[in-house]
Amino acid sequence: MTIPFPVVDEIARHCVQEEEPETVHIEVHLPGPLDRARLRAAFTEALRRHPRILIREAAGPWYRRRYEWELTADPDVEVVSFPEPGGDALRAARRRSLERTPPLSASPPIRSEVIADLDGEGRTALVLTVNHTALDGPACLRILATAAELYGGADNAPAAPPTRPPQDTDPPAGTPSGWARPARVAAGTPENAPGNGMLLAELPLPHRPKGSPYTVNDQLMVATALTLTEWNRERGAAPRPLRITMPVDDRPRDATMPIGNGTRLVEVPFAPAELTTDDLPELLRRTAARTRALKAVPRPQLGHGAALLTAPVVPVAWRAALTRTLRTAAAPWTSTTLLSNIGRIPYPLDFGGEAGRAQAVWFSAPARMPRGLTVTTASTAGRLHLALRWSRALLGDADGERLKDLFAHHLRTTEAGP
Repeated sequence: MTIPFPVVDEIARHCVQEEEPETVHIEVHLPGPLDRARLRAAFTEALRRHPRILIREAAGPWYRRRYEWELTADPDVEVVSFPEPGGDALRAARRRSLERTPPLSASPPIRSEVIADLDGEGRTALVLTVNHTALDGPACLRILATAAELYGGADNAPAAPPTRPPQDTDPPAGTPSGWARPARVAAGTPENAPGNGMLLAELPLPHRPKGSPYTVNDQLMVATALTLTEWNRERGAAPRPLRITMPVDDRPRDATMPIGNGTRLVEVPFAPAELTTDDLPELLRRTAARTRALKAVPRPQLGHGAALLTAPVVPVAWRAALTRTLRTAAAPWTSTTLLSNIGRIPYPLDFGGEAGRAQAVWFSAPARMPRGLTVTTASTAGRLHLALRWSRALLGDADGERLKDLFAHHLRTTEAGP
C-alpha cells in the first residue's frame, strides 16, 4: 500500500541538504536499567500499533507527479541499538543524532540508542533520531509512550490537556507587521564545520503569578525575543523586527493521534521598541494576545503557498527545483528563529520496575540556515528542559553557553508580578 507525501513531507523532501541534516533529536533519561530483549520487543510492537510509522519512500520514475510512502508490515532494520557504555557514550550518541539521518529507503525512519549506566549510577538514556521528512517529535513521543506501556505494563495514558478560554481570532491592536524583513541571529564564533551543534540544560520552571493572562509558553516566547535582542546588540547589529516561528499542534495525544508531521507553523512578530521596554508584564500581555489570535486562525500547515507548490500538475522533480530556488530567494524574509515549546510532557513515560519513570525529556529541532538557531523546551518532573541547537556555520559551543545564560536570565525576569 502507498500513500502520497503530504505537503509538509514533500517540501522537506525537496530541501534535503546533506551538510545540515533535518533530524529531530529526542532524549529521555530514566532512573534505572532497561532489559534489551524486552525493550526491542516492546518497541517493535509499538511500531505495529502505529502502522503509519512503518514507512519507506517508494521508488518511482523521475517524471512521477508525487513522492509516495510505502507502508511495510514490519521494520526493515533493527530500530533499537545498545552502544557500549562509557564516559563518552552519551556525547557520541547525541553527535550521531545530529549528523546521521535515518534513511527514507528503510522502514521506519527513526532510530533509538540506549545508553546504559550513565555516570556509573545505573541510569539510562534513550536517544532517538527522527528523520523530519517523515514525522515530528510529538508523533515519535506517542510511539515511545506506547513502547513504555508495553515494556512495563504501567498506564501511560496522556494527561488531560489544559482548558483554555475561547480565543479571539483578530490580532490585537498594535501588532507589528508580519511582512517586514526580520532580524537575523548575529554570527558568533562559527566552527567552520558542517551540521549542527547543541546544548542541553535543565532550568527551573518559570513562576507565573496567579491570575496572569499569559501562559508559560508566552513567557518562553518573550524570553527568546529578549535573548536574541541582547545577543544581537552585543554584536553591534542594528535593531530590526523579530519574527519567531511557533509550531502549533492540535492533535489528540491518545492512541488515535495521527502519526506524521502534524504541526502547523505560525509566526509571532515583535517590534524593536517593544523589546527595549521595562514594562515586561505589558509585553507579556501583548504577546499572549498575539499567540492566542494566531493559534485560533485555521490555516494550512505551511501556508497557502506551500499547498500550491505541491499541487501534482507537473513532475515532482520540477517542483523540487522550483521549491529550492524559491527557498533561497526567500531566505532574507525567513523568521529569525524557531521556538518549539512541547509543554508539559503528556505521558508518564513510565517503563515500570527498575527502569522507572522519565526524569528528563529533551527535544531539539533542526537549525538549518538561514535561521541557524532553534530553541526547544519541554517540562518533566517540575523542571524545564531546554535545548539550543545551532548551525555550526553561524555559532560555536561558547556561543551556545552565552545564549543559554541570556535565556535563563530573561526567563527569570518574566516572573515579575503584574
